[in-house]
Amino acid sequence: MNKTILIIDDDDILRKTLAHGLRNENFYVLTANSAETGQEILDKIKVDAIVLDRMMTGQDGLSFLKKMRQNGNNTPVIMLTAMTGPENTIDGLSNGADDYLAKPFQLKELVLRLNNIIKKQPITNSQLPKGLTFIDDEFFLTDKNNDAKVLALSGEEKKLLLALISPVGNISSAAPMVAKRLRNKINIVLSNIDIITVRGRGYKLIETQPADTNIDEGQK
Repeated sequence: MNKTILIIDDDDILRKTLAHGLRNENFYVLTANSAETGQEILDKIKVDAIVLDRMMTGQDGLSFLKKMRQNGNNTPVIMLTAMTGPENTIDGLSNGADDYLAKPFQLKELVLRLNNIIKKQPITNSQLPKGLTFIDDEFFLTDKNNDAKVLALSGEEKKLLLALISPVGNISSAAPMVAKRLRNKINIVLSNIDIITVRGRGYKLIETQPADTNIDEGQK
């Protein structure tokens, strides 16, 4: 399951080095050389985590982070800085950073910290397609009459569905039979959700039409 990381740093060498290293660790990576460019990317694309430099020309990373949180964006953020000391760490964390990493650092440490903050993010039902709900580690399907039932999944099917909704639109690989069984189980109840094949990459969950537009057989 590939996660998308946005690196915001005005140091060209460090930004390119981090991007190369994270891509080798199977992350999708976007980069921005300023807070302003980073915001333009976030306005268009949902990412799984942000690696944010604290000291940048133009808008600094801390101001950018404060504004991002005030606007309701809860994307996990690791703040990078050459400013060491507990007071600076506390300042970063208290203003919305999920983690704080002092320069210099090892790529392996950054990867571990990224994986940790991404795993901590709960699945938000408001971001799921209508009719699909996630409660207490179980998926539920709700039809147009608001009748809900547990979506009985095998371990591999559940793993795939979690990958496909983290976030919705994520592409994940899986055995063809696993994807087919999951698609069939969802389509039995919901016509607004489908799982499609992305050639050479895996599978993707899509919304095809509003769930409340389903038509009973007797009304056709």
